[in-house]
Amino acid sequence: MKIVSFVSFLLFLSLPINAQTFSSKLLDAKTKQGIPYATIQYAENRGVVTNEEGRFSFTLEAQNKLLDSIYISSMGYEKMGFTLAQLQDSIIFIKPKAIQLGGVYVFDKELSVDDIIEQMKERLSQNVNNEPVKQRYFLRQSVFGTVQKVDMGFEKSSIAELDKELIDSIARAIPKSSYHYTETLGDFLKNKDAYKVSVLKAAELYNKNDVNSIEDLGQRMEKIFKANVKPDSYLKIKSGLFSQKIQVDSVLQEIDQEAETTIENEIQRDTISGLVDGQKFIFDEILGEVFYQEDSKLDLIPKTRKYEFELVGYSDIGESGVYVIDFSPKGKADFRGRLYINIEDFAVMQIDFENLKNLRNFRLLGIYYRETLYKGTMRFNKLPNNRYELVFMDFNFGRWFRMDRPLDVIEKNKNVKGRRKQNELRLNIDFQIANTNKWELVVYGNELIGQTQFENFKEDKSLEATYLPKYDPEFWKGYNIVEPNQAIREFTAGEE
Repeated sequence: MKIVSFVSFLLFLSLPINAQTFSSKLLDAKTKQGIPYATIQYAENRGVVTNEEGRFSFTLEAQNKLLDSIYISSMGYEKMGFTLAQLQDSIIFIKPKAIQLGGVYVFDKELSVDDIIEQMKERLSQNVNNEPVKQRYFLRQSVFGTVQKVDMGFEKSSIAELDKELIDSIARAIPKSSYHYTETLGDFLKNKDAYKVSVLKAAELYNKNDVNSIEDLGQRMEKIFKANVKPDSYLKIKSGLFSQKIQVDSVLQEIDQEAETTIENEIQRDTISGLVDGQKFIFDEILGEVFYQEDSKLDLIPKTRKYEFELVGYSDIGESGVYVIDFSPKGKADFRGRLYINIEDFAVMQIDFENLKNLRNFRLLGIYYRETLYKGTMRFNKLPNNRYELVFMDFNFGRWFRMDRPLDVIEKNKNVKGRRKQNELRLNIDFQIANTNKWELVVYGNELIGQTQFENFKEDKSLEATYLPKYDPEFWKGYNIVEPNQAIREFTAGEE
């Protein structure tokens, strides 16, 4: 059976002066909901992917060799063709397609679902690509933070400036919600566990005012301590069963040094030399969660016995027939989802997954930590060497943290005879925050390269990510990327 690349047509495209852009939204004809991450093929070796809301746009160049129709396809839906006129600023409906339950594919030997899973596991080493590869990619990272509770629990203070009003103002100054979006287009070179990155264009959207308010707060606290703590004093910090003695001179010296590097610059660490290294860090993080990796939280491969598998039918990806297999926990396993396994070589071409319970629950002496969300989709493409590479990932990871502890800050003076205690601030802090990271990765092309080409590739760390205080539709004009969702389109930092 001939294998057609899922994203062989997803190549980078620039916009000439006479180019034309088409935009549409893809909806389920039955539910009227957006269809995420469907493929739109508009020319030979050219295409895009819809975003999580079903939105897409693409730009045509004069030299593009158009197909007889614009073809739209998505797993579980009928493949349909449309004219360019039908796609211009329109809403497109496609119909769901039932998964075949048999009678379509002919097999030399019928396999049970357990046999299929065993074959998939046994052939992983043959199906996973380990040769050097170069990929043109688009990566969007969205970070959402929500402060659910800030209670400083002020009890007493002998330092006049550190009164209840100030402590309450500190709590009010902490932003209740924060959003940080990073979008990057570049080339990614991979050789087993070694990575190299060349960034072509990048943007960051976030609110600088939130960062500056925290920075200003830190400077204010610094001045208070300098004005009220003697140089020959030290601070003793108590929190529950723990305490720590800190020399004030060393603390103030460190504050002076750190004041030269603002929090804003720390947030913008993915600029100049940090942009490339930041991208490699993200790749290391998300590629480590691919289902067959040893340290992935998705434990389907090493703990197969803990899952129940059901063959629900057959479908196709491109021209490849696939087994459609659902998995769910037998007992204490964490995930459920669906596998699409190639009928010929038993490679996983797509996996959808989500956690059914917290993956981690930690509690000790007033510190709480939970991993609450682990959900996504991964798709894989066959290379000319007959091995598979990741070509698409939508991955969401959520965490929750709480600190519910008493906090005493006591000033003591080493030169005072007798009772050395000078001042004290006592709080009972209850702080709760939820955080979600979302990554959308699209690979526009895979090129097998040699070891020498990988080693000779030089990273350019001079490119900065462009800061955008609000979404600018012109920034990516001329580039075929994953369209931003509504939250990004409406994002504004409220800056002048």
